[in-house]
Amino acid sequence: MFWDKVAGIYDIFTKIINRKTHQTLCAVVADLIQPTDEVLECACGTGMLSGVIAGKCKSLIATDFSLPMLKRAEKKCARYRNVMFQQGNILQIDFAAERFDVVVAANVIHLLEEPYKALHELDRVCKKGGRIIIPTYMNENEKGETNAITAQIGKAGADFKREFTLASYQKFFADAGYQNVTYTWCDGKVPCAVAVIIK
Repeated sequence: MFWDKVAGIYDIFTKIINRKTHQTLCAVVADLIQPTDEVLECACGTGMLSGVIAGKCKSLIATDFSLPMLKRAEKKCARYRNVMFQQGNILQIDFAAERFDVVVAANVIHLLEEPYKALHELDRVCKKGGRIIIPTYMNENEKGETNAITAQIGKAGADFKREFTLASYQKFFADAGYQNVTYTWCDGKVPCAVAVIIK
């Protein structure tokens, strides 16, 4: 699998190539987490947001489909005692309904064949009144052109299923029936939009 193969070098993208976007993203997500929150993070990757979340919340369960990604995330977050890592599939989340105060799924929706199934699962495990936080890369500009960096990543094997602009990202949630969604823009070489749904 592509993500298993790139686990060892993925942080070059987050820390160097797209550093500006990810610094803003980390700050935005940190502001959305409260000390009493029990959090589920799906598709945690190498743990860029896991450490930010763990430093703010009561407890965090971080999952990813890729075991090599999980191992890197677990190593990165070794100092936190309130976080647990386990393999998981965002399309079939292995937790009871309304289990978590906050559910986070960053930069994965555009990779999925069935993104609405994933959205349904994220919604299912979030408590009423809780927050569903879904940051996603904006891989396309308003002219319909693919971002040059993500185009190269796609050619390397990332296999993007969707390319979003802010407008098409907003439509994605509207088509799923969500009307009260807030969006925060994180600018950078590959910008990101953070969608927040209050369930």
